[in-house]
Amino acid sequence: SVKNYTKCHVRNEQICNKLTSCKSCSLHLNCQWDQRQQECQALPAHLCGERWSHIGDACLHINSSRESYDNAKLYCYNLSGNLASLTTSKEVEFVLDEIQKYTLQKISPWVGLRKINISYWGWDDMSPFTNTTLQWLPGEPNDSGFCAYLERAEVAGLKANPCTAMADGLVCEKPVVSPNQNARPCKKPCSLRTTCSNCTSNGMECMWCSSTKRCVDSNAYIISFPYGQCLEWQTATCSPQNCSGLRTCGQCLEQPGCGWCNDPSNTGKGQCLEGSSRGPMKPVGNEMVLDAGLCPKEKNYEWSFIQCPACQCNGHSTCINSNVCDQCKNLTTGKQCETCMPGYYGDPTNGGQCTACTCSGHANICHMQTGKCFCTTKGIKGDQCQLCDSENRYLGNPLRGTCYYSLLIDYQFTFSLLQEDDRHHTAINFIANPEQSNKNLDISINASNNFNLNITWSIGSTAGTISGEEIPVVSKANIKEYRDSFSCEKFNFRSNPNITFYVYVSNFSWPIKIQIAFSQHNTIMDLVQFFVTFFSCFLSLLLVAAVVWKIKQTCWASRRREQLMRERQQMASRPFASVDVALEVGAEQTDFLRGPLEGAPKPIAIEPCSGNRAAVLTVFLCLPRGPSGVPPPGQSGLAIASALIDISQQKPADCKDKNSGVRNRKHHLSTRQGTCV
Repeated sequence: SVKNYTKCHVRNEQICNKLTSCKSCSLHLNCQWDQRQQECQALPAHLCGERWSHIGDACLHINSSRESYDNAKLYCYNLSGNLASLTTSKEVEFVLDEIQKYTLQKISPWVGLRKINISYWGWDDMSPFTNTTLQWLPGEPNDSGFCAYLERAEVAGLKANPCTAMADGLVCEKPVVSPNQNARPCKKPCSLRTTCSNCTSNGMECMWCSSTKRCVDSNAYIISFPYGQCLEWQTATCSPQNCSGLRTCGQCLEQPGCGWCNDPSNTGKGQCLEGSSRGPMKPVGNEMVLDAGLCPKEKNYEWSFIQCPACQCNGHSTCINSNVCDQCKNLTTGKQCETCMPGYYGDPTNGGQCTACTCSGHANICHMQTGKCFCTTKGIKGDQCQLCDSENRYLGNPLRGTCYYSLLIDYQFTFSLLQEDDRHHTAINFIANPEQSNKNLDISINASNNFNLNITWSIGSTAGTISGEEIPVVSKANIKEYRDSFSCEKFNFRSNPNITFYVYVSNFSWPIKIQIAFSQHNTIMDLVQFFVTFFSCFLSLLLVAAVVWKIKQTCWASRRREQLMRERQQMASRPFASVDVALEVGAEQTDFLRGPLEGAPKPIAIEPCSGNRAAVLTVFLCLPRGPSGVPPPGQSGLAIASALIDISQQKPADCKDKNSGVRNRKHHLSTRQGTCV
């Protein structure tokens, strides 16, 4: 028989199956409501899986393998997790207890803690390192390490190490995931929500009708108000639900059924109440009843329903001439003392207070309502100017110093502060480290507007975060351009490999364009190396030029020989013939073998041109002679002359006769007497 059956363990399935509503199901820790099936289901015993431990809202897993930081992160990623961000005391206690259980093998596991920028460490889930019970060991973190691991479990001590180094073990973390993806928190129906803020909290699902004070489903608006009874509704932001939510007299009297009860101080301070022209009213049952006690006239309170009192200084000043605020106090300003002074934020209407902007010393003003700081240094961000823009290469710690843009050597950087977001920026800082210890470091900076310039240096990589670590070297004011060179011997680059130069550009006006560059090059060239290089290059070029010239000469000579050969062949292939010429010397008559010469002198050659309209005529000419009829000594008495003649007007017979005459002279000797012309 079974005794004390009430003490028997009841399985979760038996409990969850009996729950029929989402609300009752969500109250049980081991149950969840399935929206699709509309039933309550039991959670499995192990939410994290095998070899994982359920700690708080996270699942933790410890591995003892020896890995680098990147490999450890990849290992956790393959398990659908990340390196653990130990931000709760439960997680820290669990990890420390588990590490101490490894007696045969001492492990020092990686955790998800990295160096974000100079002097700032953060967890992988973007939470700050201060949100933990772990502590750095003495002398840590060191400058060489950018990743952290747990060195000594008994004192919860962390140590920094290069991310490429090896560590014994790692701690992975992943969120607790519901096994049923259809399970979601229970939603309250729109009809059960009684206030505007609750009604509009889930986006556009519900809408609040101000005139009927009802919350209805957005898809059921037409059914809920078939005759348009809802005169005004809200789906995102809610206006004050009653008169008491209005803070100024002007806003109060704009709403029907609201009146202003002016304070006896007559400074514009008061209270907005439901009422009528007769006085304030209060609800009694379903009716509004006049209640003069809400704004007692005997205590100098004044009820206004049509027109506001003349003095409206929101309780921060008295009035001159009944409607002009004398002097706004309590850090307020404005015609009616309705806004906070620069450097303060809040809602000073109706006696509200102004609070000083908290900007970590990097801004003078902030948003008047939200208090978000307008940081004056480029690269600093956050509502309180507490972060560096590390995504854009800005390093530093604005809580202890400032932020710097990391410059590369031998590159020119241009910063264009032209956008509206840069309106409040009046300063920008740079940081640079020499890459070569035997070369000077040159700086060049210019801007479109005047600026102040300060340059300092330090031998520590974390300098610039604590006052007094930097040594000033340059201080200029109201300049547009600056150039300088820092000697590698004077600053001892070789002995100080971590030497860092800081450039502070400030007091400029928006908009502005800044160009800056750090470079390293030799100032004195090695003459021996120069001349050796110069003459080597010169002789090489000379040798190449000589070879090219020799090749060119050889090619030219070969082409010239070929051309001469072609000319000779062409000359040898030309037609030729012999011509008999008869010369008359004085009055002597010469008897020719072929008889006497008759007719006019004939040319020795006619060369027709293309088209037979012109020709080149060649004749013999007798040069002038002396009385003796003999040419002067050393001269010839004959000359060959050529002329271009027109043969287009000659008769065909003449051309035929001439052509035949020329052709006949090629075959037989002429018997006619020739005459020089």
